[in-house]
Amino acid sequence: MRRISVLGAVRLGMVWLLALASAETGWAQLPPKVQTPANTKARSLLEKAQQQTKDRDFSKAVETLTQLNQKFPSFGEAFLLKGSLLKAMGDNKGALAAYRDGLAKVPADPVHASEYQLLGDLALSYGEYQTALDAYRQLMKVAPKTQKNMTKSQRNLLTCEFALDAMKHPVGDAPVPLPAPLNAFKFQYFPALTADNRFLLFTGRPAASSGEDLYVSRQNKDGSLGEPVPISPAINSSYNEGAGTISGDGKTLVFASCDRPKAIGNCDLYISRRTGNNWSPPMNLGLNVNSTEWDSQPSLSADGRTLYFTSTRRGGQGQEDIYVTTLQPDGNWSPAQNLGTPVNTPGKDMAPFIHASGTTLYYVTDGLVGMGGLDVFRCERNPAGNWSEPRNLGYPLNTFENEASLFVTSDNQKGFCSRSRASDEPAAGYRLARERPVELFGFAVPPPVKARETSTYTQGRVFDATTKKPLKAAVKLYDLDTDALTQFVTSDPEYGDYIVVLNEGHHYAMYASADKYLLKSLSFDYTNQHAFNPTALDIYLEPVRSGRSVVLNNLFFDTNKYDLKPQSRTELNRLIEFLQQYRDVQIEVSGYTDNVGTPESNIQLSQRRAQSVVEYLSTHGIAVSRLRSKGYGEGHPLAANDTEAHRQLNRRIELHIL
Repeated sequence: MRRISVLGAVRLGMVWLLALASAETGWAQLPPKVQTPANTKARSLLEKAQQQTKDRDFSKAVETLTQLNQKFPSFGEAFLLKGSLLKAMGDNKGALAAYRDGLAKVPADPVHASEYQLLGDLALSYGEYQTALDAYRQLMKVAPKTQKNMTKSQRNLLTCEFALDAMKHPVGDAPVPLPAPLNAFKFQYFPALTADNRFLLFTGRPAASSGEDLYVSRQNKDGSLGEPVPISPAINSSYNEGAGTISGDGKTLVFASCDRPKAIGNCDLYISRRTGNNWSPPMNLGLNVNSTEWDSQPSLSADGRTLYFTSTRRGGQGQEDIYVTTLQPDGNWSPAQNLGTPVNTPGKDMAPFIHASGTTLYYVTDGLVGMGGLDVFRCERNPAGNWSEPRNLGYPLNTFENEASLFVTSDNQKGFCSRSRASDEPAAGYRLARERPVELFGFAVPPPVKARETSTYTQGRVFDATTKKPLKAAVKLYDLDTDALTQFVTSDPEYGDYIVVLNEGHHYAMYASADKYLLKSLSFDYTNQHAFNPTALDIYLEPVRSGRSVVLNNLFFDTNKYDLKPQSRTELNRLIEFLQQYRDVQIEVSGYTDNVGTPESNIQLSQRRAQSVVEYLSTHGIAVSRLRSKGYGEGHPLAANDTEAHRQLNRRIELHIL
């Protein structure tokens, strides 16, 4: 059967047929020896219940046993008989009560080991941790060496101990259902937001439909979320569109779909890109990503170039594992790699979510001790690329039920998840079990749940500086401390819009470039920022033409010094790449200062700084004949030298096309 749970993301809506066990199967779980009651009335009721069970009149048998319980409450075996029958009928809640009452009335004995085990399992499935813990502890005392599933029971005992302690120390407030117009379907799950929180993507399925589609809710001016609408007819189809993920700028979409023509496995991952308001036809991500098994539950990095997902392919750590793939310079995705330990476990590891910062991974697993079932864990990636030991997010984000995916906004303020609506209705008889509705929930993110790094973003549009028309440009973000490329997005060719995510505590260089245009250099220093808010920044690119110039904003010198600081290498290397691309271009590196100091000393300082840049370029393969340096001192200021901020603007190096 294809994976159909909430966490399976695909085929969520298929119903489970709960077949009632036969009378023989049901009674096979009873104690091998049932003490015959001395009381004639009790014995008569017991024999009546046994005959009704043999005749497959299960409801009548339960009624008879209930009478026996009421008239002879000390006869514990009768409670156990009813518990076994209710369990076979699918009434787990009733079975739990019967086993709990019965085991409290019979002596602790190895003959009741299976009942203790069943009581523990049932109580744990309903979050009755103390009852479950007591049952497992009693099991450990009386169980024979041949008792089945003891390893699982020992693990469940640890789960109960963990859960009881976690509930004494709750982490934040419990998630609450999102208000209307959301949660309009019977089933909605796998929420994901763009970096600016303007668009909420989720999977939805109406009650009367077995097919899933992707929906988008747009943020209103007051911050509320609007009416969900289908994402696009290019995406939603007659096939099943399951769990989806969207890049920070909202331009790249990856989603799971099943049974499409020319699919690799039964459920594959597909990609679509948005230009303007239109999504491209979905493309299968191919054999480097998809397998002949089940591949689903994707999560994209903020720039849409790293993809985490769940797969059941062979060679993993357990039943379901988390894999990662990255977009290569040639446009292909790298062969997917198993994240390995400590992230993946021998159990089910599913529903990954990589925070916009790229440093914190959230996922669900039943392979680690938690509250029971699938719990949400988080782990952090260090600079070497290794993941820390996973940490349980605690109660009430985790409960006794299976948890679904978690999403935390880039600013670490809001969280979103999906949960089944609580129901105590037993699935009795031969009827089809009713599916519990699944809703979207929201919560304020408590400190222990937050990603290691808080993120913000800069957004705007890229234009031709001359025509003022929107441009398709590459926008790259580098960490100046490591010279590492941390993000690479492309502005929209129709509107020119872009979004880049920035992490607190970092100093960034951002570059916008397009064919036949000068490289635009920008700087973001968030190492000591008190205000860490989104910024709006339109970028105008100058054509590569004689007389055009651009400020190089990421060249750094100590005060009154002309030696380039190490953080300057990112800018210098990008400048080298530009000059290698345009081999006919000759440039002047122009130095400028503020008006502090004498005009003569400022001319000398600006000249030496410009010459330092030229020397770096010439020693890294750029012909000296293409380079010229000139210091202008305090001449040609960009602003009045009346404040430190203005003086900083005037202290600069420019690239001038000759």
